[in-house]
Amino acid sequence: MNGIEQIKSAFFSLLTSTYNVTQTQLDRCAFDINADAEKQAFGDINCNAAMVLAKDLKSNPRAIAQNVIENFAHPLVAKIEIAGPGFLNFFLTDAAILQLAHQIFNEKRQFFKPALQPKKINLEFVSANPTGPLHFGHGRNGILGDTLGNILSFIGHDVTREFYINDAGAQMIKLGNSLQVRYLQALGGDITMPDDAYHGQYLIDCAAELVTLHGSDLQDASHEHFQEIAKNKMLAQQQATLASYGIHFDIYFSEKDLKSKVNVENYIKTLTDNGYTYEQEGALWFATTQFGDDKDRVLRKSDGTYTYLAGDLPYLVNKLERGYDKLIMILGHDHHSFVVRLHALMQALGYNPDKLSVILYQLVHIMKNGESAKMSKRAGTIVDLHDIINTVGKDVARFFYLNRKADAELDFDLELALTTTSENPVFYVQYAYVRTCSIQEKAIATNPDFINLGIEHCLTLSDKEKILVKKMVALRALLATIDTSYQTHLLAYYTYELAHLFHAYYNSSKALVDDVAQTKNNLFVIAIIQQTLHLCFDLMGISAPAKM
Repeated sequence: MNGIEQIKSAFFSLLTSTYNVTQTQLDRCAFDINADAEKQAFGDINCNAAMVLAKDLKSNPRAIAQNVIENFAHPLVAKIEIAGPGFLNFFLTDAAILQLAHQIFNEKRQFFKPALQPKKINLEFVSANPTGPLHFGHGRNGILGDTLGNILSFIGHDVTREFYINDAGAQMIKLGNSLQVRYLQALGGDITMPDDAYHGQYLIDCAAELVTLHGSDLQDASHEHFQEIAKNKMLAQQQATLASYGIHFDIYFSEKDLKSKVNVENYIKTLTDNGYTYEQEGALWFATTQFGDDKDRVLRKSDGTYTYLAGDLPYLVNKLERGYDKLIMILGHDHHSFVVRLHALMQALGYNPDKLSVILYQLVHIMKNGESAKMSKRAGTIVDLHDIINTVGKDVARFFYLNRKADAELDFDLELALTTTSENPVFYVQYAYVRTCSIQEKAIATNPDFINLGIEHCLTLSDKEKILVKKMVALRALLATIDTSYQTHLLAYYTYELAHLFHAYYNSSKALVDDVAQTKNNLFVIAIIQQTLHLCFDLMGISAPAKM
């Protein structure tokens, strides 16, 4: 427990003993580190507890604030002030902030791991149909999921990353038929592609490759054979694209394999036995309105075919029965109503719906010359996700996809992405890291002893250094927030803000001075900034270059 957490624990204990508040009430109270250079007059920690608890306690918030101030004392707190209608501003002692800097240096990455109960988590993301190359929209899904997996694993959870292969159903039949037509055309056959087939160049290329490998030997092969060839080819291509972004999965789960082993009717029978289905106009309906849906949903159509909702039943139950404490899925924004139905299925089958969390992300627009690129997989006018990384590189692609809240639309500006100035946020944050490396390199060239640093070399902190230390400490609480909110964009924002503070510090002060002791003091601060930036880069999956 670091100094900030010690103060928070002691302060909240006082609130509990004085006002008999519950943990649920305390959880609503913020206790935030203030690392805003423009707001240092408001203290080092800001707390709204008096404001939040006033209504429950039927008391004036300033009266609550004054009462707790008069009864609270802590060796790391110099003073507490009341601001506005009842905000509490804590001012730390210089020794408190220095202690935090020493802890970051000694504990390194361990310092940033919040105390929590480890969970076994299944994280499913991307899960694209293997009917073509991944497009730029899949990039947002993949990088959100991969970064979230990095963070959850880092803070102590056992995370399984899973890709659900949608290799059963009408789209796969259409894919196999499309490849078969392209193959016969490549052999010189006079055959027309159906209008609703997949028309992309990728199938023309695949067909040409088949002719090279097999000649005309496959002209009598079945539709199913072409379907399997196309699926394996597209899946391998998708995996290669994801790998180029640094995205890997622990499990590739086949829908086709699962459905060969289970019978959807068995799951539907359970819903029926539990009283949640009924027949109407020849179709079988699931009474999802009993669980908050706006209307009931069809499970089995009047022609006997299953809807997507029924088709997803076996996979949902399979994951629930694998012993995970938490299931997380990342889906496109158009799946909002689908999430309601999944939770309805869970409740109808006797599972706790809170066990499943779904992150919905908005559309991505790739901007070229001020215009949004159009996409159509069937028409073959997609923007391939692999083309994005080939154009701007992995680091830029990952940061751009992360640097926006998931439920907000994202404009991926290719012109900005190719800029190597401070206007490009990726260049800006990486250049901060490069500067730390450059300072260290120059220092060691001047005096090899500067490589040997310990907490005894950091005895004082300037005002700017205190802000930097507080900003670094805030990363621990930020990761704890992401553990429950899954908002990975917060890490990208944080990294940019830390880089901004460091650039301002670098431009206003000189690290290498004639005084050896002061230089070591400065290099100590540089070292902990460097290790904090490096951790952020690793969690986001971008590189930490020593030179640019």
